[in-house]
Amino acid sequence: MTKSGNSLDQRTFDKLSRLYIIALSTVALSVIISQILIRKHLNAQQSDSTVINVAGRQRMLSQKLTKEAFLLSIVSNQEKRVKLKNEFKQTLQLWESSHYALQKGNDSLGLPGNNSAVIVSMFKDINPSFNAIRKASSLITKSIENNPLTSNSEFEDELKIIQENEQVFLLQMDQIVNQFDLEAEEKVAWLRNLEMVLMAITLLLLLAELLFIFWPAAKTVKNNLSELLEAEKKAKKMAFDADVLSQAKEKSVKELRALSRAMDETLLFARISPDGIVTHMGNKFSRLFKFSKFNTNVLFSEVLSIHENEQVIIDDIVSKHKKTGWQGEVKATTKENIEVWLEMSIIPFSPTDDKSELLIIASEITSKKAGQIEIERLTKASFEEKMSQQKTISSKIIENQEKEQNRIAKDVHDGIGQMLTGLKYNLESIDISDIDKTAIKIEHLKELTSKIIKGVRTATFNLTPPELADYGIVPAITKLTQELSKLTGKHIVLYNKTDFAERLDSLSEINIYRIVQEAINNAIKYADSTHIAVSLSHSKEILSIVVDDDGKGFNPDKVKNIKNGEGGMGMTFMKERIKYINGRLFLNSEIGKGTRVTLNIPLV
Repeated sequence: MTKSGNSLDQRTFDKLSRLYIIALSTVALSVIISQILIRKHLNAQQSDSTVINVAGRQRMLSQKLTKEAFLLSIVSNQEKRVKLKNEFKQTLQLWESSHYALQKGNDSLGLPGNNSAVIVSMFKDINPSFNAIRKASSLITKSIENNPLTSNSEFEDELKIIQENEQVFLLQMDQIVNQFDLEAEEKVAWLRNLEMVLMAITLLLLLAELLFIFWPAAKTVKNNLSELLEAEKKAKKMAFDADVLSQAKEKSVKELRALSRAMDETLLFARISPDGIVTHMGNKFSRLFKFSKFNTNVLFSEVLSIHENEQVIIDDIVSKHKKTGWQGEVKATTKENIEVWLEMSIIPFSPTDDKSELLIIASEITSKKAGQIEIERLTKASFEEKMSQQKTISSKIIENQEKEQNRIAKDVHDGIGQMLTGLKYNLESIDISDIDKTAIKIEHLKELTSKIIKGVRTATFNLTPPELADYGIVPAITKLTQELSKLTGKHIVLYNKTDFAERLDSLSEINIYRIVQEAINNAIKYADSTHIAVSLSHSKEILSIVVDDDGKGFNPDKVKNIKNGEGGMGMTFMKERIKYINGRLFLNSEIGKGTRVTLNIPLV
């Protein structure tokens, strides 16, 4: 090749290098800008969950503060009163510091304090109630600190202030928590839209680079290779045509040999016939696949892989694209059984008029491909795990809701429904001409109406009480026994023999509560009992709850899982609930000797 040819190749190479640098720099710049924007927004959102958590905790602290204030008013023992005062003071301090931190920020709590105008306005609205409760609580604390035996009447006004402002504070704090949550969701939505825009911009950049840089560059490389092969052809013809051109031919051959050696050492370079026989293989290719240049009539696919299925794929690619060319990824396996991924191009060319070959240019991308495969595997595994978890959670939620609805429907049908039917028949049987019988029936109707009202109250109370979520299973069962005792007129008491006060997970607590509730309701409705005792005791491993009644009892062997209105489905629900929390349920009863229901729930 001439000097002008070398100069042209150098200019082309320089131009391609600049284009590649520009393309890669553009992609890198778009990625960096995307990451900066996303990181900046994520940093701004890091504190959102902490803010919502602290704001939500304020509602619990205000309820706890009110409860402890009223406990102080009824405790007369000096030692207990001082201990309770200290707990009350700690709750007050945490409540105050959290309230101020939500407004002004606090580094130790991870609260930024950069609230929106809406939240600032909402805190202005809640501060009068907060200040009133804080001031009244501080006065109670100081009063007891000055004189532990202070009369309860001395801070009766402060208790009234706390009671009057607590509900207002709870409602307004709930609005603030909802506003924090709403603003956090708006930030997430904004970030999602930003990611979509950045992804679209990146894809457009890649498309533009493919159309205006990489595709023209590939065409240029192909043209250059064709020009080099044409130059070799002309050089051979010049050697045969005249001795005068022998020097030029020798120079061209040397240049081609130098180029061939460079390609052999730097690229995975080979030439094959249209039927896939190797005619030349570069040194780097030979070293990678242990190919001996003395081998003849060897298929290109047999050099690249020792596995028959991979050889079939490679042969198929060569056969289908020997006239049109091809570019893509190919999986190969060396003689040491090492998997290798190649990004390979097949370029058809004709060294002479009567001969055609295929030029193979490849680069090894094994590490890159392994990374891609691993990313795809992890993405798929993560998606499948999330879907499985979501299905399990949804199934349990639906199942528990359906069972609870069936139980409430049964309560309404067995109790309130039957009494309303009786009320209807009694009303229809009234004969206003018989004054004496009418008066008797009216008295009976009054009594029946009172029972219906009690039944409605009982059914309403059977819904999940707030004490369960706020304070745990023991306060919830305490409230259950007290309220049912008032509603039914029966003597229902709770004995916490080992002073159990631990919190369990929400699933365990709601199922324990429902089982105890079902056992008490069965004793009220079917056992004709007058006394019902609920006993709690625990060890390190087990929580035991026993429900005893002095009713008429029954034969447990005759209770089947059928919807006959005799408690059979109630027992089924109790057994299903105890299974959810890996506990055990025991039923003991004799006719005329009452009934005992025992629950054993693991604590570890």
